[in-house]
Amino acid sequence: MAMTREDLSAMLAAALPEAEIELIDLAGDNNHWKAVITSVAFVGLNRIKQHQLVYAALQDKMDGPNGELHALALETKVPE
Repeated sequence: MAMTREDLSAMLAAALPEAEIELIDLAGDNNHWKAVITSVAFVGLNRIKQHQLVYAALQDKMDGPNGELHALALETKVPE
């Protein structure tokens, strides 16, 4: 089962409520996404820690038992 833009956006916004989130459906199948996320929560964190915050927000949706999200390309930024 694929993950809709609304579901993905809601999960990310719940974990990073102040973030600016842009979602791009890379394959048109709700299963391959790119997320561009700008958040103050990333300040002082290296790229790996930033991405870990995002993956934690998605709980078990990434190719886990539910496997709703097959691929997620991430671009994380701190606000200017």
